[in-house]
Amino acid sequence: MEFNDFQPIYVQIMDYFKYKIIRGELNPNEKIPSVRDVSSVLKVNPNTVQRSFQELKNEGIIYSQRGLGNFITSDEKILKELKVVKGREIISNFYNEIKSLGLNKEECFNLLEEEWQAHEQSN
Repeated sequence: MEFNDFQPIYVQIMDYFKYKIIRGELNPNEKIPSVRDVSSVLKVNPNTVQRSFQELKNEGIIYSQRGLGNFITSDEKILKELKVVKGREIISNFYNEIKSLGLNKEECFNLLEEEWQAHEQSN
């Protein structure tokens, strides 16, 4: 994982786990690696990972089982909302980039349609 200078590291770690959940790489009720393991792999302070995990717990995305570790929620509503929130974030960033290029809605949709078709044909 490569960290950027634009967001706090704990937020980037949260996003890393959120994307793994959205992509199905981590499943409901699946145990996630320990704070110690994550901090070792990512080469960050364990307190930073702990803060990420605490925020994920506050959002209901993970839960703890005493003595067993942290697990992905099985709450379908939370998991669906996670996808919606991330999707809106991506669309908002996309919109801002398109506007900064001076493209209007029609031009944007045409480009999007062309790209969509090109990617579908290549898959």
